[in-house]
Amino acid sequence: MGDKAQTHPGAAGRAVAADHPASVRNVVLVGHSGSGKTTLVEALALTAGAVNRAGRVEDGGTVSDYDEIEHRQQRSVQLSLAPVEWDGFKINILDTPGYADFVGELRAGLRAADAALFVVSASDGVDGSTRMVWEECQAVGMPRAIVITHLEAARADFEEMTRVCAEAFGADDPDAVLPLYLPLRGPEGPDGHAPVTGLIGLLSQKLFDYASGERKESEPGEDQLPHIAEARNRLIEGIIAESEDETLMDRYLGGEQIDVKTLIDDLERAVARGTFFPVLAAAPAAEGARQGLGTVELLELITGGFPTPFEHPMPGVTTIDGKPRELKACDTGGPLVAEVVKTASDPYVGRISLVRVFSGTLRPDETVHVSGHGLADRGHEDHDVDERIGALSTPFGKQQRPVTHAVAGDLVCVAKLGRAETGDTLSAKDDPLLMEPWQMPDPLLPVAIQAHSKADEDKLSQGLSRLVAEDPTMRLEQNQDTHQVVLWCLGEAHSDVALERLRSRYGVQVDVVPHRVSLRETFATKAAGRGRHVKQSGGHGQYAICEIEVEPLPGGSGIEFVDKVVGGAVPRQFIPSVEKGVRAQAAKGVVAGYPLVDVRITLLDGKAHSVDSSDAAFQTAGALALREAAGQTRIHLLEPVAEVTVLVADDYVGAVMSDLSSRRGRVLGTEQVGSGRTLVRAEVPEFEIGRYAIDLRSLSHGTARFDRAYARHEPMPPQIAERIREQAGESS
Repeated sequence: MGDKAQTHPGAAGRAVAADHPASVRNVVLVGHSGSGKTTLVEALALTAGAVNRAGRVEDGGTVSDYDEIEHRQQRSVQLSLAPVEWDGFKINILDTPGYADFVGELRAGLRAADAALFVVSASDGVDGSTRMVWEECQAVGMPRAIVITHLEAARADFEEMTRVCAEAFGADDPDAVLPLYLPLRGPEGPDGHAPVTGLIGLLSQKLFDYASGERKESEPGEDQLPHIAEARNRLIEGIIAESEDETLMDRYLGGEQIDVKTLIDDLERAVARGTFFPVLAAAPAAEGARQGLGTVELLELITGGFPTPFEHPMPGVTTIDGKPRELKACDTGGPLVAEVVKTASDPYVGRISLVRVFSGTLRPDETVHVSGHGLADRGHEDHDVDERIGALSTPFGKQQRPVTHAVAGDLVCVAKLGRAETGDTLSAKDDPLLMEPWQMPDPLLPVAIQAHSKADEDKLSQGLSRLVAEDPTMRLEQNQDTHQVVLWCLGEAHSDVALERLRSRYGVQVDVVPHRVSLRETFATKAAGRGRHVKQSGGHGQYAICEIEVEPLPGGSGIEFVDKVVGGAVPRQFIPSVEKGVRAQAAKGVVAGYPLVDVRITLLDGKAHSVDSSDAAFQTAGALALREAAGQTRIHLLEPVAEVTVLVADDYVGAVMSDLSSRRGRVLGTEQVGSGRTLVRAEVPEFEIGRYAIDLRSLSHGTARFDRAYARHEPMPPQIAERIREQAGESS
């Protein structure tokens, strides 16, 4: 690592395949929006010879961000895969969106990868959401490295940014976050800015000059070595501290010169174990150049320091009925176990599934078992079906290049899996298995939609089902109370992309309408009502009279119907008719059109006619009696209250609690969670948190996340309830 300077013919014009897991590296790029991840992917592809000029594949498209929506929004909105070949290794580079609304795509990338490369802009620093992802990786022991971009910015300072990264990512051990190279700047230009033209390896003490557009190795000048001495000594001490050779530190402190190869071997082992996190620098290639600054060093780190798929812990696997199944990690000859990490639709090819193979070998035209369990709460029904897969391919921009197989540890695109959804497991037809799903964020922003026209209405259901199948971070709700179709999303950008995909990909135009909260009505006090339905217009008439009493019950009681008729005033066969009528009216509401709940309705008396009474007449009389009783008392509007938990950085706890109080929330308590985080628990009316997913992100600078769960319905403040009643009156 740092000693190689080879020329690589690359893989332009052909598919990149792997025949053994040891030759595969799966790395996911993580960083905030604008940090330079996509540009870095294109620079790495250029250096590896996979593209013909910066960011371009042979058909003129880009290697990443090739979706039309990404072009329009000028940012990544989905996980994309760019496989390249370097030094005999297949590197699957997973580019993830940096914007918080697309964290589901990031989680899918983390699931598919064996190591993470955190991309940090020298001009922007490290934001709160990037810190949170680092902690997620730390919790599962995922190997990580850091690459600093945008060194061409006027005030970019590599040394200062390295210190910031050590502070942000090295809370437990700052000496585990250290640079492997230091950038060298050329002469100052007319603007007084000195561009970075090369790197100097701290271990090899070699100079790597990129000024010509291609990496050239040379010996540094005598005046440059003192410049790196302090950083080099600190790096060596950091590597030795992670070494499995306990004698190495004593030998080093005793003045022994440790062999560079020994240091590099120990460094690579520490990186692969996830205990040491090297910092590197990178910049895109200039126009006409063959290599971008630092890209060779990054590729060497990925192939030499990042782990093989053999070192990736096998996610939990069970049989379809839930019995645990022990499998050898990354066994190419073992039972087939693969997972759909992304689903997309191509207008020409149809549905394409990006799959990570964890065990066995996947081949074209096989019949596989597709299992999807555990996402029913998001509109994904459990399913177990057999499907014949189509062609296997590796993606490159808009191209799909066919491959003959995919071994355990590799990533591949599978065509024509019509039923498979993101998160599903693929296994052998005669040995169906199920993988434990990865953690996905809950969509907490409701977006109510309706078809724009009758033609759109006919296509809406199918378009929505396909949309949700592709994106498990989206939940589809058909609200029975408000009769609205609601897409639950992660944020505004997430919903914008979803609606744009509905329009452009599935030809469905929808309108966004105000989201309605499921209110309830109940009686404030006891009241009586008399329902009289008497009509005579020739032939059989209609005759039914009933008298009821309505009294409130504790929350959650529903509707209770009691028969206290004596003397047969209401014939026995018509008492169920009265109950049916009052329940039907209760479902429609008695004041503002919301369901009536938590009352006891007692039938006390009534009258019938031997000829003109009927089931329908007594249903109508029951409904009239309930409406009359409602006019004799106050009707409370009940609003749903959610139990909200907010996990937030300590710096923003006060602001979060104040904001919750302004939303009519009741803060129930706080507790410390780990270092620098606080969990705030509160109860907040759902009316007040429709846009909380957006507002909290702004309030906490992306450092907070929240969960919500229905707690109960409770009376709404009179002034708000009156406004709701007035709106209901206007709409009727």
